[in-house]
Amino acid sequence: MPDLRKKMRKKHHHKKKPSAFKKWTGKLHLWLGLGVGFLIFIISITGALYVFKDEIENATRKEVIYHNEQNIEQKQVLPIRVLEKAVVEQVKEKYPVHWVNIPIDKKMSYLFYWYEHNPEGWNYFDEFPIYKVAYVNPYNGQVLRTYDEKNGFFQIVKMIHWSYLLKQSWGTYLVGIPVIIFVIMLISGIVLWWPKNKAARKQRFSFKWKNVKSWKRKNYDLHNVLGFYASIFALIFSITGLFYAFLFVQGAIYFIFSGGKTAYPDFSSITTKAPVELRTEGTLDKISNTVKAKYPDSYGFSIDLGHEHMDDHEHPHFEVYVKHLSYSYHKSSSLIFDENSGELLHTHDMKDKNFGEKAVGANYDIHVGSILGLPTKIIAFVVSLICASLPVSGFLIWWGRRKKKSVKTA
Repeated sequence: MPDLRKKMRKKHHHKKKPSAFKKWTGKLHLWLGLGVGFLIFIISITGALYVFKDEIENATRKEVIYHNEQNIEQKQVLPIRVLEKAVVEQVKEKYPVHWVNIPIDKKMSYLFYWYEHNPEGWNYFDEFPIYKVAYVNPYNGQVLRTYDEKNGFFQIVKMIHWSYLLKQSWGTYLVGIPVIIFVIMLISGIVLWWPKNKAARKQRFSFKWKNVKSWKRKNYDLHNVLGFYASIFALIFSITGLFYAFLFVQGAIYFIFSGGKTAYPDFSSITTKAPVELRTEGTLDKISNTVKAKYPDSYGFSIDLGHEHMDDHEHPHFEVYVKHLSYSYHKSSSLIFDENSGELLHTHDMKDKNFGEKAVGANYDIHVGSILGLPTKIIAFVVSLICASLPVSGFLIWWGRRKKKSVKTA
């Protein structure tokens, strides 16, 4: 009889109540989640939709990415200004062409971009009157096709993710603040997830659904297990996203990875010295040929065509950005030219950059998952979907407990 009582006492032994710290952490996690959950869902789902933008566009635009001009070994590309005039005549836009992307691969089309930013606009559609691209055969100036990037699916998705389609200068803060809260939630979620002992640890790393029929239990496990596995990547994607919303995050990342430097390299003292009379129709071609000769194995580079624009500001020098890889931006170089004579004044290669510059340069690729190509894109896609699911599964946990309490009260 005494043994039976002992067993009964063990069987009905109450679980140890959570500590005050975990209790308040749980409350914080709950109310923050209820406050910003919907916004986190929007930010995460648009992030997931954007991940494979390049792969999808490369497939849907494959007919114009390559111009298919024959016998190009025996031909020369047309001068940049001649190409620009041909493009303007064919497209007939009221705005001037802003820049041209020039690929190193001779089989690929040139990309001419129209892009204007109106600082007075209060939403995305007013702020950017035009964002358009023309794929052009550089050997004859024929416009193969134009795309309205401004109203394109991926650009709209990106700008919802970036600023909820609101004015950039404050829309990015409205995205950034919920992301800061999400970072706090990720940390508090790990605290709540953390097992008390070995027995509890076994249940936290995987789903134990063999004899579980309750959807509430399965939903709870999904929230906890998926949330744990995604948490490290989610923190990385969140912090690299905050980079674009808050200057202090940019400064902190540069400071940490540069070994305590507070000043970013400044090349504004390197300016155009040659008289404007030296500038000719062929100056941009001279610059282009210099870049091609210096980086024959790069992916391509961009050249500003030098026209006035809505948000025009003073450029201390003429800089050309060189992209070394097709799938990401983190390996890049910049060259400064005299915009009148076309002479190369300064080169800033990858090997010249400190680790802080490299970290800043890699931020975008880390954020969108393109840093190592397809494998990291898949990780970014899956983690973004999990992050989108967390507010939903978390809400269902709260709602289930709320209903349970109301039933008990009744």
